[in-house]
Amino acid sequence: MIGIFGSGQLGLMLAEAARPLGFECVFLDNNTTGPASLVGKVYPESEFETFCETLDVASLEFENTPLDLAQQLEDRGVLFPGVKALRVAQDRLIEKRTFLALDIPTTGFYEVQCSDDLIQAAKEIGLPMVVKTTRGGYDGKGQYVVKTAHDIEAAWSELGANSPLIAEAFVDFSREVSLIGVRGRTGEFASYPLVENHHAGGILSHTYAPASNQDQIIEAATAKLKTLMEHLDYVGVLTLELFETAEGLLANEIAPRVHNSGHWSIEGAVCSQFENHIRAVTGLPLGSTQITEPSVMINILSKYPPAADLLKIKGAHLHHYHKSERADRKIGHITLSNCETPDDPRLLAIKGILPHAPSF
Repeated sequence: MIGIFGSGQLGLMLAEAARPLGFECVFLDNNTTGPASLVGKVYPESEFETFCETLDVASLEFENTPLDLAQQLEDRGVLFPGVKALRVAQDRLIEKRTFLALDIPTTGFYEVQCSDDLIQAAKEIGLPMVVKTTRGGYDGKGQYVVKTAHDIEAAWSELGANSPLIAEAFVDFSREVSLIGVRGRTGEFASYPLVENHHAGGILSHTYAPASNQDQIIEAATAKLKTLMEHLDYVGVLTLELFETAEGLLANEIAPRVHNSGHWSIEGAVCSQFENHIRAVTGLPLGSTQITEPSVMINILSKYPPAADLLKIKGAHLHHYHKSERADRKIGHITLSNCETPDDPRLLAIKGILPHAPSF
């Protein structure tokens, strides 16, 4: 039995990948009716001990897993990945300092404890800059873009209660890419092709797999990812998000889990990121990360499209997360197979169907 912290769509897809390998999953989450409840029992945190008694190995679907509970499972020798990776991923300052310690280029940053620190940050790293909470925040939440000195007071007013904060230099990048790797219990390592990500309003809109023109940067990206995973003694799937700039690749952040930009791998790779994560944490041999056909992954936000209209499109695969509709909420995704270019007419057809249409 595999125990997973969290009961969202990532937990659902992990459980779907685990079942053909002979594993069942249970989940720990105070939201006991999340998507993963469709495929396994969800225990609230008040029943943590009962949850522990049911499992043979434990993993997670989100980086904000409670550290005290994770530590208890690590002490029992059953948690993969471990607490070290969680500590890095949960705090943006620790994350940036880890990059620097490993000689991985990253964005300029400044620790902010008070409003005067914001003024100093603007002098040190320049404007514009992005001010973020060091902990929590996702999909563009917990952030404020400071464009001029007049914005500093407003940024502190909005985010200061969450201090410490981190101010990051605004990066002039040509595109955002991500690299997903998997590392097994004995240190074996494999990575998927580099993919190109596009956002709208701070939320991932769609991903092209593989990213175009990656031959010149894939080696450097893979080296950075492998260095991180070895440093963290990591077991499972980890994602490294990067900015491509004129000066080279800059590390943005890590996600110690399966990642939205890897959902295409369910249809588009020999072995999906979800199956490879299950293989890694249970000690099975890793599967091939080879891409089988180019794909585009498109997030479904806010409202579900008519399934019948969508599935008329050749090569379209619908993944419904069974979540309630809500503004800007990720409630599903589509993978369009055998799609190599943004001008594929099928993408235009999908755009016409989605209530929250991406900009291809």
